[in-house]
Amino acid sequence: MRDMLILILVLLTTVILVAVMEVAAATLPMLIVITMVPPEQRAALADLLAAVDSSRRLRLWPALRLAAAARRARCRNGSGERSTTVRE
Repeated sequence: MRDMLILILVLLTTVILVAVMEVAAATLPMLIVITMVPPEQRAALADLLAAVDSSRRLRLWPALRLAAAARRARCRNGSGERSTTVRE
């Protein structure tokens, strides 16, 4: 009986851990965008992320690399403004 209870607790803990990780994976990119991206650049970043992401989950690193490359290209062309809050 005690072994069965331990098995149930381990399975329940595993399910809860997976659920928490899924919620964190879904909300982390949104929190990063809300807290780190200036409001005037959020629409462009949202368009970029939507174009890059075709799956249910956000592929964060490729999207961030593309966003950084797009920003560098804008800065090189003189059309991007430099943020005073970000050190480069």
